[in-house]
Amino acid sequence: MEDFEWTLHRAVKAENGSALAKRMGVNESRLLDCANPNRENHRMSLELFGQVLTHLPEEGRRLVLGALLNEFGYALVEKQAVLAKDLTTALLHMSAEVADVTRSVTDALEDGHVSQHEKQLIKRELVGARDSLATLEAAIKAA
Repeated sequence: MEDFEWTLHRAVKAENGSALAKRMGVNESRLLDCANPNRENHRMSLELFGQVLTHLPEEGRRLVLGALLNEFGYALVEKQAVLAKDLTTALLHMSAEVADVTRSVTDALEDGHVSQHEKQLIKRELVGARDSLATLEAAIKAA
């Protein structure tokens, strides 16, 4: 966790800890103490960590989250922007994806038992449905 703690500390310092504390509406000393790994009481609450992330610029947020995930063997992958389609196409695609979810659940319930394989299939279909809803939302905003 040392790399993550130091990355968080550097990000807070890069944003001028005093100015960052003012933007966050928290006590400057508390923020700097919590973010400094050399301090005895450098433990940061999850709420304060969330506030720091909210007020950091994109690059700082990416570095801090990347360091945290790296501690556990994961990598940060940026979410792909949803491309807006025309509203009619987006609606039809969303309807088809929801129908796929309905079909998967109906097939799974046919024998009265939902197997692990069927659960995975339903989850996969749900991901497609969620993505199609996001596309529909983007199309509505663009309309």
